Amino acid sequence: MNICMVGYGKIATQHMEAFAGIDGVRAHTLVGRRPEPTRQFAERFGFGSHGFDLEAALADDAIDAVVITSPNEMHVLQAEIALRAGKHVLLEIPIAMTYDEAVRVTELSRTVDRRLMVCHTMRSFRAMREIRRRVREGELKVHQVVGQFGILRRTNTTADGTPRSWTDNILWHHAAHLVDLSLWFLGAEPREVFCRFGPPHPTQNFMDLSMVMTMPDGALVTITESYNISDFRWRATVIGEEATLEYREGTLYDGAGDVVVPHQSIWDLYDQNVEFVAAVREGRDPEITGESVLPTMKALADAERSALAT
Repeated sequence: MNICMVGYGKIATQHMEAFAGIDGVRAHTLVGRRPEPTRQFAERFGFGSHGFDLEAALADDAIDAVVITSPNEMHVLQAEIALRAGKHVLLEIPIAMTYDEAVRVTELSRTVDRRLMVCHTMRSFRAMREIRRRVREGELKVHQVVGQFGILRRTNTTADGTPRSWTDNILWHHAAHLVDLSLWFLGAEPREVFCRFGPPHPTQNFMDLSMVMTMPDGALVTITESYNISDFRWRATVIGEEATLEYREGTLYDGAGDVVVPHQSIWDLYDQNVEFVAAVREGRDPEITGESVLPTMKALADAERSALAT
């Protein structure tokens, strides 16, 4: 499988490291925005060619799939270009910055009969799959999910500290992870969504977010996110009738603090990317289709309306 990578940041690096362990996946073409980082990334991972024009790159019939890791606002346009060029797409989140655009990209993937997989990577983590298994098999009745994400981002830098040329979005990007995870655990859409933003940053928009969703059975989902926190946090506590489970930065613990599922790096994209490659090769839907994330996108849209209405 020949891939075209769009982007050269931290997550693109993790994708390339994951693909390195999958037989038959070749780094064919890299498309970037700035000349020097594009050249450096292409040389590091052995791409056969690199450039800056996605449409021109995808005119090459040898390319089978496109991996889109570009800034949030570019995802829709680039996904549509790739799908119309007849390529399968592995798309970093968010699939879009509005619900309607997410629907449009999803419908296009069906029209052109190409595989579209959205990188809600937490669904592929072994710890998260264990929680979902317990819920689905009736071993855990959930009363509340409490999620927390935090990273210090008072200057506009990437996850590895290098300067960034675009601004991230705390709702549509980072909150999307925990919103999607919660809805995936519970297998339902919220009947009510409440959200508030903290004060905006002078150049980076909103830096803090608090969100509550009420599920059809009355279970609660509470999510807090911050770009002001002093240390990195990515956590989810699932409070159930039978047990309390806590995911902390890659490890799943029970209420007594004992390990339930051993540590797996939050940067481990291998299982996710194996699923994408298999879906393309087998001509089937991947586990995380566009349709499967539309409830998440609707919840994010409802959250944005709630927050901006104040």
